[in-house]
Amino acid sequence: MATAAQYVTQPIVEIFSVASTDTSRSAPATTTTLCSGPAVAAASGVGKRILRVVVTEVNAVGAGTANVVRFWISTDGGTTKRLYCERAVPSITSSTTAVGFRAEISELVGLVLPGAASNAPTLYMSSHLGATYHVVIESGLL
Repeated sequence: MATAAQYVTQPIVEIFSVASTDTSRSAPATTTTLCSGPAVAAASGVGKRILRVVVTEVNAVGAGTANVVRFWISTDGGTTKRLYCERAVPSITSSTTAVGFRAEISELVGLVLPGAASNAPTLYMSSHLGATYHVVIESGLL
């Protein structure tokens, strides 16, 4: 076990637009790839640590629909995806005085996606009902 703190050597900010609709909680067919561990040959270290994940609903102004966003992990190139966490999205009627849904996904903070020569662990996202979300992931190489 390491006795010194391990800090990221290269900060990374990735931005995604997710509109994948899938009602499954066990075997999703429609997901959006978010990020993965680095390829060993290209990485300076052993993996990628997620520092912060922010999800914002970007549908048109007006009545929202209650929904669930789900995050999946695969270690076999996406063939098998395992549910890692999910977050309920309340129905919010956004307007000029009421903001829409925005959440930080605390369950993903600190997750390390190790580097791998092939089939690096990969993080995916889907939503239960049709909606569009912007996802910002702050991470860094270890």
